[in-house]
Amino acid sequence: MGRFDGVGTLYRVFRGEQVGEPFATPHVVVADGRHRLLKRYDPTGTRIDAPPVLLIPPLAVSSSCYDLAPGLSFIEFLTSTGRTVYLVDFGDMDRTDRDLGFAGFFADIVPEAIRRVIGDSGAEMVDLVAWSIGGTLGFLTLAADPGLPVRSMTAVGTPLDYAPVAMYRLGRALTRPTNGKAITVVLRALGGIPAPVVRTVYRATAWQRELKKPGYIMSNADNPDALARMQAIDRFQATMPGYPGKVSEEMWENFVYRAELAGGTLHFGDRVLELSSITQPIALFGSHRDAIVSWEAAHHGVELFDGAQHVEFTTVESSHLGLIAGSDAVAHTWPRIDEFLRELDSRPGSDGHQAFEAPR
Repeated sequence: MGRFDGVGTLYRVFRGEQVGEPFATPHVVVADGRHRLLKRYDPTGTRIDAPPVLLIPPLAVSSSCYDLAPGLSFIEFLTSTGRTVYLVDFGDMDRTDRDLGFAGFFADIVPEAIRRVIGDSGAEMVDLVAWSIGGTLGFLTLAADPGLPVRSMTAVGTPLDYAPVAMYRLGRALTRPTNGKAITVVLRALGGIPAPVVRTVYRATAWQRELKKPGYIMSNADNPDALARMQAIDRFQATMPGYPGKVSEEMWENFVYRAELAGGTLHFGDRVLELSSITQPIALFGSHRDAIVSWEAAHHGVELFDGAQHVEFTTVESSHLGLIAGSDAVAHTWPRIDEFLRELDSRPGSDGHQAFEAPR
């Protein structure tokens, strides 16, 4: 592209116009329902004899995190390795979902998705892969029903101990006189955490990217593909839904204030979940550069899942989104997940609990 075209591209970008065509990997809708749209992505590479992969998105985040743009699509990568991929899409959350709690996901939506994947694919087992709090949903689901046909669990940038985060420690200290209820009351009054708040907080954690954006745009004036990928990330940030009311209350009370997640025993009404009951092999990923989930918060899982066949942890130095959908993910996270799954393909299980650091 010549200089004249580059100037035209810059003009379009600064006007807010889109560079490139909208992107979505071709798929088939397997099932549709409120907060449980299930999509299937068929292999584009040589099909391999392996369990299908079910992707679980985080809450308050668009499922497009797994399918951002050409070259930044985890789904595109997985299908290129010959695997069938499924995605359960929770859709938007609003005040009408204020009574939807974690049990709605771990006892209903996610198990249903797992069973539908088994029914649609004809496979005996499924591998779960999730980013951020999507990993929490996966772990809670396995703890709630150890008999589910799940072979393994991969969690990328999933917080498993909120204590290392200074903001949460401060919140616990300030609300201790009310037993944490001061924040619960606010969340209940709001009906959850509104989408604009989620988007603002996420952008604030990515302030370095925002500062560097003008320079990035100028330096890539002749690279429309790079600018299209940048805009895909911008669209992703702009479409983040909010947290349902009950979920946000449980996150605060169970995960932060009472630190039940870090302790491994969680109480949701009459339901008691023990994370030590999870036996599947587990792959965890974290980063020292992640401003949302600290390395310590993700690494806690190495000690937490003491009932698993083995637990491995891989450090990929990147941002929170970059762990699953950036150039660092392309170079390090995705290949390591593929290696983990291929190792299971050839060695379907191991005896005893093994925790180790995976090579980057």
